[in-house]
Amino acid sequence: MSRARIAIAVLLVGAIALGYSFLRKDAIADSHRQARQLVLRYTLGRVNDPIIVLGDSLTEASTLPRSFCGHLVVNAGLNGASTASDLGTWLLEPLDGKRAAAILVALGTNDALLGRSTKSFEVDYLSLLAELAKVTGHLIVLGIPAIEIRGNVTTEIVAGAMSRIDGFNAALPALAARAGASFVPLPPMPTPHTIDGVHLDADGYKLWDEAVLKGVSSACGSR
Repeated sequence: MSRARIAIAVLLVGAIALGYSFLRKDAIADSHRQARQLVLRYTLGRVNDPIIVLGDSLTEASTLPRSFCGHLVVNAGLNGASTASDLGTWLLEPLDGKRAAAILVALGTNDALLGRSTKSFEVDYLSLLAELAKVTGHLIVLGIPAIEIRGNVTTEIVAGAMSRIDGFNAALPALAARAGASFVPLPPMPTPHTIDGVHLDADGYKLWDEAVLKGVSSACGSR
């Protein structure tokens, strides 16, 4: 076999391996999404008037209390989720016509890391809130925590993502008002407040949890 043919063969093998890697990552993400939705179906099928916290891996990894002011707290976090992840359909299917006492939305970190524009973020966020408004009278939008230089999160990543996070946070109060939702800002975070630059450590979660519970307190007394 000529050197040219060998080189072409090597490139083809590399391309196939790379394609397989991407397909495998997509398959894993889809599998996780389905598994999380199934857990939500089992959970929401046995409770009424829950408080639901909808978000990405920050929510999924949180340890919020099981209940708050008489309502079960349901963790509807999905690793990798953004405002473009069709979370409205993903959540409303397992709710199966039931209503929630409150739904708090905590999204935006992945939108920033993916380089999405503020305009796209706003359009998708408003679309999501419109879907969620069909099943609750208490919608809450949570501010987005800062990321920081730690682990694999470099100075360049932080500079780009934080510019977008700042823009998103500036837009959220008016966006929430347009959707008939309440906005809850996050307080300043300590340094450090993450374990890897993105995901919160114990100190970060302490403030995050407090803000979440403050936000969903609008549902208290609704039973």
